[in-house]
Amino acid sequence: MTSDSSKEILERIHAALEAARSILNGFTPGAIEAQYKVGHDPITAADRAVDDVLRKMLLRSGEGWLSEETVDDFTRLDKQRVWVVDPLDGTREFVQGIPEFCVSIAMVENGVPVAGGICNPATDELIMGSRDTGVTYNGKRAEPSQRGDLHGALVLASRSEVKRGEWKQFESADFNIRPMGSVAYKLGLVAAGRADLTFTLVPKNEWDVAAGAALVESAGGWVLKLDHSPLRCNQKNPLIPGLLAGAPLLRDPLLAMLDRHSHTVGGSERP
Repeated sequence: MTSDSSKEILERIHAALEAARSILNGFTPGAIEAQYKVGHDPITAADRAVDDVLRKMLLRSGEGWLSEETVDDFTRLDKQRVWVVDPLDGTREFVQGIPEFCVSIAMVENGVPVAGGICNPATDELIMGSRDTGVTYNGKRAEPSQRGDLHGALVLASRSEVKRGEWKQFESADFNIRPMGSVAYKLGLVAAGRADLTFTLVPKNEWDVAAGAALVESAGGWVLKLDHSPLRCNQKNPLIPGLLAGAPLLRDPLLAMLDRHSHTVGGSERP
């Protein structure tokens, strides 16, 4: 994207996030009824309402659309530019009243997440950026951590993965593990330098990670799939292996550490 194009895309993302924030402020986290989709993932009226407003505000002629809450018609596969959104990432936390959920919006161009925005209305955090502009955290320039080794690093882990015992293998590691909901929110915090690393040991969908990946890479960090290959979006099957992301100097130390655990990590790759 050109700098003018990035500015226009970010303006659209910002306006859509503010509209989504207004909708979510009309609901009370922890006091909202949820239904359950196949696979036992919760969905609420808030998810659907935000999905509707995002589609109306973001999508323009010639652009594609991929959202967790919209039926995928695959016309996006022929588009150069595609919006990849999760209207409410961390719905489980939203239903439980835990302030770890967000609206996640990514612009993907030729398969690459090039711009993104994440808004957590419960904590009043707004993280936005593009590859051309860098990243801002609540309007101020943000950069990833410059930590050079894993000792003392803050690693954001999936609360559900920790609960299932999938992080027990790292209990003796010399970094600090903080369980948290919403993979998009965790990626945003890494992009903004509020945490050093995050990784997920199980497959995710593009809408879970596209915006956060755009932010981490736009800030100067790195993102890889669990098999160490680059993230590509707008694939016919949006399911990807687990994701690794972090501060620029921690890529090699993390990959080396995970390699030592590879027999366990590989065994944990399941939906």
